[in-house]
Amino acid sequence: MDTGKVNTYVSQIIEQAGRVVVGQERALEHLTSAMFAGGHVLLEGVPGTAKTLLARLLSVLTDSKFMRVQFTPDLMPSDIVGVNIYNNTGSCFEFRHGPVFSDIFLADEVNRAPAKTQSALLEAMEEQSVSVDGVTYPLSKVFMVVATQNPVEFEGTYPLPEAQLDRFMLKINIDYPELEHENRILANIEAGFDSRDLSTANIEKVVDLATLAEIRDYVRKLPTDQKVLDYIVKIVRETRVMPQIALGAGPRSGGMLLLAAKAHSVVSGYEFVTPDSVKEMALPVLRHRVILKPEYEIEGRSADDCLNVLLGRIEVPR
Repeated sequence: MDTGKVNTYVSQIIEQAGRVVVGQERALEHLTSAMFAGGHVLLEGVPGTAKTLLARLLSVLTDSKFMRVQFTPDLMPSDIVGVNIYNNTGSCFEFRHGPVFSDIFLADEVNRAPAKTQSALLEAMEEQSVSVDGVTYPLSKVFMVVATQNPVEFEGTYPLPEAQLDRFMLKINIDYPELEHENRILANIEAGFDSRDLSTANIEKVVDLATLAEIRDYVRKLPTDQKVLDYIVKIVRETRVMPQIALGAGPRSGGMLLLAAKAHSVVSGYEFVTPDSVKEMALPVLRHRVILKPEYEIEGRSADDCLNVLLGRIEVPR
């Protein structure tokens, strides 16, 4: 795998995806970076902003096995990972695989299921395997979780614990589209586009799973200058001493930021990790890993506000 091929794949993915999802270029760029880095993604946005569509689109462009589970309060862990069922013919138990045995697993409205069900994804996200009745089953080599949640409706929800949030490489906020983009969405529907049938957008596979695995290997081997590594460490450690932050980012966040910056640099067409990619990916990597002090939240501030202040006062290496 060389830079030229990777750049070609990236441009094709972005171009074809733009035919389907209008006005979410930055979110799509971040989601593609996470896929190339081998990380999991939490998409947060109000209903109707194409969160589910983004995950489905990714599976089509990569020819991946896609499974979706709607998380509800009565969902059980076995509904996700699978269960052993007794076979009368063979007089033995057989394991029936759950939907988590896929390439891209969509956990729709993940915060609507209780903690017991949410925790069923912990081993899958960290170890790429699941354990049932003492037996461990491996998942796909390119396994990726895309979870969604609604930021404005809290009745009947179960906030994700910190340990669960820390497994997500990125938290991507999906905003409303601009006026011109919303006009384009209606124009596409008028022209015959149906979000339930992606073939109406004339998109096709760009890479297969073997190629995706090669791209991930290429991303991990992308060279990083020591000054950039020091820059990442400064950012992470600064979150632990800022007076507005009650709990800073843990050690895992540094590795996540490095991998995300590697992937974003590749998506941007570079053959090395750039400080600008580190700065670009810092918010989606860190916004769900820091806890603000209550008095700071009462003022209406967000994690992004705090992190932007932090990034503004740390010198960017050149």
